[in-house]
Parts: sequence; C-alpha cells; structure tokens
Amino acid sequence: MTRRVLSTLALAALAMNLSAQPAEKSIEKKDEAKPAPEFIAYPDDASTTYHTCEINGETIHYEATAGTIVLVKDEATEAKPSAKMFYISYRRTLSPGDEYNTKKEAGEDVPESNYPDATKRPITFSFNGGPGSSSVWLHLGIFGPKKVAYADDEGRPGPPPYRVEANPNSLLDKSDFVFIDPVSTGFSRAQGDTSAKEFHGLESDIASVANFIKRYITRNGRWSSPLYIAGESYGTTRAAGLTDHLQGQHGISVNGVILISGIIEFSTLRFGEGNDIPYICFFPSYAATAHYHNMLPPEHQNKSIEEFYKEAEAFALGDYASALIKGARLTQAQEDDIVRRMADFTGLKPEFIRRANLRVDQGRFCKELLRDKGLTVGRFDSRFTGQDRDRVSDTYDYDPSYAVIRSNYTESFNAYIREELGFESDLSYEILTNVWPWDYGRAGEARYVNVAERLRSVMHEQPHIRVFVGSGYHDLATPPLGMDYTHDHMQLADDLYENMKNHYYIGGHMMYLDKASMAQLKADLDAFYNSVPVGLTE
Repeated sequence: MTRRVLSTLALAALAMNLSAQPAEKSIEKKDEAKPAPEFIAYPDDASTTYHTCEINGETIHYEATAGTIVLVKDEATEAKPSAKMFYISYRRTLSPGDEYNTKKEAGEDVPESNYPDATKRPITFSFNGGPGSSSVWLHLGIFGPKKVAYADDEGRPGPPPYRVEANPNSLLDKSDFVFIDPVSTGFSRAQGDTSAKEFHGLESDIASVANFIKRYITRNGRWSSPLYIAGESYGTTRAAGLTDHLQGQHGISVNGVILISGIIEFSTLRFGEGNDIPYICFFPSYAATAHYHNMLPPEHQNKSIEEFYKEAEAFALGDYASALIKGARLTQAQEDDIVRRMADFTGLKPEFIRRANLRVDQGRFCKELLRDKGLTVGRFDSRFTGQDRDRVSDTYDYDPSYAVIRSNYTESFNAYIREELGFESDLSYEILTNVWPWDYGRAGEARYVNVAERLRSVMHEQPHIRVFVGSGYHDLATPPLGMDYTHDHMQLADDLYENMKNHYYIGGHMMYLDKASMAQLKADLDAFYNSVPVGLTE
C-alpha cells in the first residue's frame, strides 16, 4: 500500500496559489503489514510458582497460584460458561515446591504429598467490598505473604514507582488463603451471552461467590479443611450473606468469619430524613478524628484515644441519642448543653452544630473540621488530609485517604502479579470499578439493607461459629459503633453473644495501613484462629 505525502509548505503553496514552482516530488512510503498482537484475556493455564517467607520467626514454604474458575449456567444440562472468576491462592507446603517437584520427577523417595494434612489446615476465602472492589486490599494489606510498601508508619506511599515487600504480619502461618475477585472486578468477567449485570446484585453476587467456593474446594480437595470467610467493607455484607447461603444452599458450614470495617445493617450509615441512627454511630469517630488533629480542649486532648473514644461513645448513646429522639421537645437549655458538649467532643464550632440541627453528616464533617486551615479530612481514614479548590463549599472534591492508597496498591499489584506470580493478561485489572445499579433485591426493598439477621440465624443454627470484627477509630466510611450497634440489636442468644467480638485499632477503613495497628491486628487474628473450634474432639 502506498501513500502520497506532500510537505506542509507545498500544501500551503497550493492552497494559496502563491507558488509558481511545481510541488515537491511525492515520497513513496511502504508500510509493512503487521498483524495486530493477539489480545490475551486469560492464559491457557493457571500460573503456579513457589516461594518462602518468614512469619513470627518461622520459615513458611508456600505455593502461589493465579488463575480462573469458570462458572456455568444450566449446570445439569448445557453447562454454558457464564463467568470466569479470577483468584490468587496461597497454600502452605512442607518443603520448597520446586525442590520437591524436581525430586519427584527424578523418581527420588519423597512423600506422596507436599501439603500439610488438609483436615487440620484451615483455608480462608477473602474478598473486599465496594461493591465493585477487587480483593487487592486485604490481599496486599494484611493477609498475603507480600504487602504494599509504605513511606511512613501511617501508610503514606511516597513517590512512585511502588512495590511490594515481605509481609511479616501475614496470616499464612495460620491458614491457606484464596483471594476472590467477584465478577467485573479484578480480572473476573462475565462470559458468552451472559450479561455482567446478572452478577451485579446482593443475591446474585453471593450466589456466584458461593459457587466459586464450592468448585474450588472440590477441585483442590479441601472439603475436609476448616473453612473461614473474610471480608472488608461491603465484603462483610457479602460474608454475612455468604455464610448463610453456603450452609442453606450447599450444606457447607464455616468455622469462622472475619469482618474488617464491617457493615451488615445499612441503617447505621445511611444519612437520611427520619433516620437518626447514623448521627449516633458516627459521633465517636468524629471525636477520634478531632483528637488526632489536636482540635480539642486540653481536658479531652490529653486523654488516650481509647479512653476518649469510650467517653464519646457513652455520650453518643446516652444524652446525645436522647436529644435526637426528643426532637422538637428538646428545651432551649437542653439544646444549649448538647451543642456545647458536641463542640467539646468534635472540635466543630457551636454555631455550625446548631445550624445543622445537631445532625452533622459525614461529608459536612470532613469539610468543616479543618476548614479554617483550608483542609479536608479523609472518609476512609480521617487522619489523612487534602486541599480543595473551593474552600467554602459544603462538599469535598476528593477523598484524600483514597488518593493515598489508590496508585500504590494498583501499581504494586500489577507489577507483582506479572513479575513474581507470572500471570499475564491484557485485561485491565479493575481495582475498584462501577457496578451500578446494584440490585439489593428483597434485602433492600422499602427498607435499609440488612443481612445481620442472616448471620444471626446461622450462628444460632451452628453455634460453633466465631465472628471476628475489626474496626478503625478513624473510619468515616463504616464507623466502629455501627457494627457495635448492629451486634447489640441482633438478638443473639445470651450464650452466643460473646462468639462475635469487636476489636478496635488506630487508623481507618484500612487500619492495616498503620504499622502498629497492623501488628496488633495480626496478633488478634492469630488468637482468633487459635480459639475457633475445629473438628471433633478425639
């Protein structure tokens, strides 16, 4: 194929009829026909690699696998693929995997299996929330053998390029892990004539993840292993529903459930007319935020965060809740007292609190607390601050705590999956993508979404189940009191109430960004795994 090319000057001369000289001699160019490179969504086979890490002074050998499991429609008839769900699994081995495989292929005398006894080795299925989030946060934040590297002890990334590093607080010494990306997140995609929208709903999402788990434990011989479910944020909504679905639909019972930054009863965080519960549940986290930013009078500022949070919580559940319930029956003197005490706890100006009718939602708080300094505070983690273009608006331009982690986790994961785990795909790894509209179905019809009852029912039916709840003091997305309020209203049997416990940490939605909190979370989760009943007593 040839193309006639005229110089810019010649074109101009022709156009203006100013040149008496002939146009420049045309230049012949021949483009070599090159076939477009093949787009590879998924490699033909899963990628399996072998590694070693150090956790609590112990050397852990493990096998890492990155691949997909196909979900199907009409399983009993056509078995047409409906989705490919991407996962990364880590399974402990008794000796280095490459060394074991080499000896086995050479015919040397080696054990029949290089895995620990599956009946005694737990397996944990982990995912994040959104909805629309991949599993990267818990994976490279706390559970996996590698973690995102930070520039300081609070989790700031510093300048790129970003990387992963060894994670001394990994839970791989306690359990094998499978990190699941729900359909439309990560590398997971709907297949064939199945629309992605078919997976974008509370019930269909739970069903697809349950099907993945059933197929995974079948293919990998893990039906006899102790089973744990771990979720963060909306992932805790999924986890609560999934625990019930696995048992009710597939006869699969779990041993333990891990809820990080939980939300299983949405009335605790949906600010709206007539719903005063969120104002109560967010209040102690507002106080913790003001405490971190030194916005309080000395009598509060000089207290530890643990002591001060408990005082703010007592006020929120007591006099503040009573004032909100009274509504117009609140006297002027009572209102004056509540306004003063709210200001002392939160660092907000009394006149602002009064104009808000004692009801300050999360967005306004993030904008207002440090307004005089020209700063906003983060939603995911209110320790982080940002600067807006418009300093007098009621809403912030962006969440500075998400801006801190987004590129760090995205770049680190994409390098890690390809360079260390050997999985190559031309698909975009969707860290956090848009899956709206999300169908809440019967769980959200004419009411706030509530899956707490599903968790309660399965805890009553299977009283061996233990539930770990981890919450960050500075989380303004899913505040700790929201989960405590839910726990206190689940109507659990008296002898089961302590089977679900909340643990509190400095930091926000991803409290594991904080170095000290990450270490404490590891210690608490170690104790949790050790305490969960597993198997029959011999």
